[in-house]
Amino acid sequence: MTEMIDYGRFADRLAPPRPRWDLLREFQEEWGYAVPADATPWAKWSEDEHRTYIRRLKGEWTGEEDDEFEGVDFSLPVPRALDEWWELPFNSFTHSPRLYWTNPVYPPTVRPDPSGYGVAEGLPKDNPYVGPDDDLRVCVFKAEYEYCNEWGYLAAEAGQDDPRVLVTISDDEWVPQARSISEFFVQLAVQRLPASLGWCLRLDAGDFPGVPVGERLDAAYRPMGFEPWRELGVHSLAYGGPDVIVHHDRENACDFPVTISARTRDALAAAARTLGWEWDDAQVEPPAE
Repeated sequence: MTEMIDYGRFADRLAPPRPRWDLLREFQEEWGYAVPADATPWAKWSEDEHRTYIRRLKGEWTGEEDDEFEGVDFSLPVPRALDEWWELPFNSFTHSPRLYWTNPVYPPTVRPDPSGYGVAEGLPKDNPYVGPDDDLRVCVFKAEYEYCNEWGYLAAEAGQDDPRVLVTISDDEWVPQARSISEFFVQLAVQRLPASLGWCLRLDAGDFPGVPVGERLDAAYRPMGFEPWRELGVHSLAYGGPDVIVHHDRENACDFPVTISARTRDALAAAARTLGWEWDDAQVEPPAE
């Protein structure tokens, strides 16, 4: 990690066109992630599940077996980007899922689920995402660790190569999370990896007396170009600077609404000085194994 990377320019890197998964691979490498030599990747499904799924697609399922895919609409295609992500040889989620605290849902299941499963309903008729005569369901492909939040794409956009992603913020409300599935997985990596793989400080609003930390961040750093991260009540913005990423929850819904992650200890100290935080070695978390 010798060459400095300015994450204040990350929004430029997000902008298309570019090969779909290059940015995810680059970001993981920048924070020192490598697939463990002994890792067994999380399988998309077992051989039996795949066999049953193909039978359902072909209309050969008799209904005599237990239905392993309750809530799946077999008339909806799975976006190509989602299947590509599962097969990436450098996929940090499938090889190191403990870094992520999320669960995959594959094949995607619809909300509202006719079986009654899931925390969310579909879209209300008066929503800004699809027309009144379009499919109002959402196809969930990812969930928070305890299924308090779910991420999905619109059933009306299931035929797209890389559709946009929505997230639940209540049982009946969906809001934008990412402009595409591939961008969502980059954003998820930005949310999860730096605090484990880098040098980290977790702080609260009381650590920044005087000028509010949000104003300090707006003055010192640039947004990374993502939609606000919405999970467990937070409304978190990601800011970038030299070798540093700062996540700020403007709802103060978590124990530490400010998380500063840096690729080096010196970059962490520089960010602390920039934001006016009084340095305390006892609060510094070194990179985790």
